[in-house]
Amino acid sequence: MSLTTTSDSELLVQFRNPITKEKAYTTIIKKYQEKLYWHIRRMVVDHDDANDVLQNVLIRVWNGLENFREDSQLYTWLYRIATNECLTFIEQQKKRAAVSFSDVETGLSNKIKADKHFDANRIEWKLQLAIQQLPEKQRIVFNLRYYDEMPYEEMSRVLETSEGALKASYHHAVKKVEDYMLNH
Repeated sequence: MSLTTTSDSELLVQFRNPITKEKAYTTIIKKYQEKLYWHIRRMVVDHDDANDVLQNVLIRVWNGLENFREDSQLYTWLYRIATNECLTFIEQQKKRAAVSFSDVETGLSNKIKADKHFDANRIEWKLQLAIQQLPEKQRIVFNLRYYDEMPYEEMSRVLETSEGALKASYHHAVKKVEDYMLNH
């Protein structure tokens, strides 16, 4: 059974069967793990932090998949869990450090600069630094749209926000990223 031929709905049926539950879960994870990792990594920046958050996501998926009602697509549900886990992680970082969010954002920018592959002249590093300057919500919207090419309709389900608000957030984020790229 290859990943491409098994639909999400078939995998969910298999997950609900005690005999095929673990195999179905493993297949779901293999299918979405890399996308989820990069979604998380773009939000928390650090590889180890991204792995920690991803582990929390996988646990929540295992515990919650039984009750997934299929009101949305499976990957939408997975992205919502991943996004919420990232926001929880960032909140915990803020509390642990007892600092303002701007200090956490500065910390994320410093993590980017500390990466052994960092090169300030490379456009992708500049883009990452620009993205880290965005307010949290705009950063999430920008990442989902720019990197994951997620349609606004799907994004509105993940973030539980209207499409209009998301389009406005994305527009503002793009302007801020462009300004940063031109002026740094």
